Amino acid sequence: MEGEGMLSEYKLQGTEENIPVRIIRSGRKSIGLEVTGDGTALARIPARLSDRELREFLKKHEEWLQDKVRMVRERQNAGESTNAVPVNELTAEDIEYIKKRISERVEYYSSFMGVSYGRVTIRNQKTRWGSCSAKGNLNFNYQLAYLPQELLDYVVVHELSHRRHMNHSAEFWQEVEKYYPAYEVCRKRLKEIRMVEG
Repeated sequence: MEGEGMLSEYKLQGTEENIPVRIIRSGRKSIGLEVTGDGTALARIPARLSDRELREFLKKHEEWLQDKVRMVRERQNAGESTNAVPVNELTAEDIEYIKKRISERVEYYSSFMGVSYGRVTIRNQKTRWGSCSAKGNLNFNYQLAYLPQELLDYVVVHELSHRRHMNHSAEFWQEVEKYYPAYEVCRKRLKEIRMVEG
């Protein structure tokens, strides 16, 4: 039997299936609920919160958690996959190919758009396709290299447009559209694509 304040996982009993909720204790003052992109339910809670209070809170929010988990799972099942090689199975040749494919498009579009950039880093990000730092360093998800070129190009143009506008203002989207008119179609498609885990 678990001691008071020792729960590390809680199963939602009132749901069609017993959805496990992972409990993460920290110095925070309030309870935060989250369902991640892979459908994992998390409860971030104050370290001193008792199991009884936690159970009461989760019972009140069962329906919200259930709906959210179902929504995420439906999106996962509906979306097409990147079909990328899982990161832990990548060979040296795969890594070389990924770097080359993404870097070539960055080089091409930076010259076309007349913008400079810093380092290009390829990462295994769980939810993001790319990002641009204030210093102009670009990060790209390695799975982009497995997608059709128009989707890779859109993400490259999106991140390079941040070299002129470090936000998602109307001016930023005008910049994207100037160099990539079909950006809205690509943006919508990317939201439906499921990343390979690994």
